[in-house]
Amino acid sequence: MTDNTKLKPLAEQVLISEIVIQSKFAEMAADRLAKSSESVEIWGSIQSLLVALANVSKILWPTRKKYMARGKQLRELLGIDDDNILADRTFRNHFEHYDERIEDWFDSNNSAVYMDFRIDPFEPTRLSLPQFFHRSYNPINGTLSFRNESIDLVAVLAALAEIREKCRCFAPP
Repeated sequence: MTDNTKLKPLAEQVLISEIVIQSKFAEMAADRLAKSSESVEIWGSIQSLLVALANVSKILWPTRKKYMARGKQLRELLGIDDDNILADRTFRNHFEHYDERIEDWFDSNNSAVYMDFRIDPFEPTRLSLPQFFHRSYNPINGTLSFRNESIDLVAVLAALAEIREKCRCFAPP
């Protein structure tokens, strides 16, 4: 699709339906996350949630030039701002490319301290060595962190719900 062409109506419908189904997958993952008490279940739910969020993001904010017009057309059709929180796939990338993050970490750090899969309702303090926390989740406020970056999953899910609502008149719920 070039800048001058429009999506075919069926393609538009299919892509909007995909946004709806991915938002349902994310909602299911969020429900599992809220009910989980075991570490592997929690992190599996978080990873599933991030993948579904990224799939919606890729439809609406593609990175390959060939598909950028499609993303713009869909955002305009649905009334979604270019700077929506879902446009940023940083956290999904941290999880998807975790192998690279590990290697880069050990290439640039001589510390033997490495803390991962941290589930803690308390905010890290200087004494708790937050610079060594790789992936952490605060189940009380829904904050997901990777090293010194954080994202509010509650806000992300609210933005996704808003997008799903905008899809209602184009695709069944």
